[in-house]
Amino acid sequence: MRLDGTAYDDPVRLMTDLAVPHAAGFAAELGHSVASLALSRAGRVDPTEWPARDWEWEQRVVDGHPFHPNCRARPGFSVAEQFAYGPEHGPVVELGLVPVPAGECLLAGVWPQWLREAGRVLVPVHPWQAAHVLKRTGERRLAAHPLMALRTLALPDGPHVKTALSARLTSSVRDISLASVAASAVLSDFGAAMAERTDGLLHITRTLGAVAAGSPDLAAVLRESPQEYAGGGERVVPVAALATTELPRCEVWLGRFARLALTVGLRLLELGVALEAHGQNLLVVLAPDGDPVRLVYRDLADLRVGPARLARHGVRPPELPARMVTDDERTLRRKLFGSLVAGALAGAAGSGPVLRTALESAVRDLERTPDLLALRDEPVPAKALTLMRLSPRAAGDQWAELPNPLHDGAL
Repeated sequence: MRLDGTAYDDPVRLMTDLAVPHAAGFAAELGHSVASLALSRAGRVDPTEWPARDWEWEQRVVDGHPFHPNCRARPGFSVAEQFAYGPEHGPVVELGLVPVPAGECLLAGVWPQWLREAGRVLVPVHPWQAAHVLKRTGERRLAAHPLMALRTLALPDGPHVKTALSARLTSSVRDISLASVAASAVLSDFGAAMAERTDGLLHITRTLGAVAAGSPDLAAVLRESPQEYAGGGERVVPVAALATTELPRCEVWLGRFARLALTVGLRLLELGVALEAHGQNLLVVLAPDGDPVRLVYRDLADLRVGPARLARHGVRPPELPARMVTDDERTLRRKLFGSLVAGALAGAAGSGPVLRTALESAVRDLERTPDLLALRDEPVPAKALTLMRLSPRAAGDQWAELPNPLHDGAL
């Protein structure tokens, strides 16, 4: 691109010359992201092979967050650590098992016996966390395959384990707070109960158990594998991985997928539950012929729940962290539409006429609720991720408005 007659092909130099507030720190992050993305693409797998295991689907996604300016930034990771822990490089990661007296732990759900010994709880710890934050490792090891989220890993033929990883991978440091551990079992039950109201179109991966040993830096969550919800011959594919297949190139398939995703998302929104349905959290169950038949959703920590909407449907919400609870209509719609339309659907279909066709096909048959009218008539919300990185003192999400692809001349 050109700025004041000067050509730029380096985002670091461009951001440095723009010299907006906080540009220097952001420019350094961009430089790290460019180098990290180059490493990711160097390990790209053959996209013609359809994976047999859930973690292999996850490792096909090499470009990271589709809209984040620092899509592959991993500050604090050396090149060797990126190869050792980055899912796109296909490593096997040896999690440490750190023993902590059970009486010193906050436990939720059922922590399995195979992660206990002699009155102690064994907490799975990511090796990066062990080396850089905790300065301690467990004597025992647990082999696992890293997923898209980097800190979440699939155990061989078993559940997924979400580990504490105190590094800034997107807009914030993603720890496992004590509040989220305390609420995990209740939230899991609530999510499963709400999914039952979708007539079998949605499954929620249940949280099996969670533990925090006095700090967000030493915590872990065990969660069902999405593959638990695949029938005979079916595959469960993260929406972010769809772009590595031929499926999104089929207009009919995209229309069916968009209709399924919007049907589920809008139905739950009407009930009072706004999903953060981006391409990492949302997975699609494919029939043997590739047809999208159901959805699976994982990681409930970023839901937004509207008590007033729930009350209209005779549902009393459980005790949840305050940040998850709101009756603000704009906040609820932003959560769903910003993740599903600007995220998952645009990521699969692209942001051009193909997305418009898929959305038109989908909304034609949906119930005319106020939420659907907002989806059709208002600009599409999207997190202003660059602005958020340039606003270090501003807490919470910031938003931009994109042209609505359903409007003439918007594309």
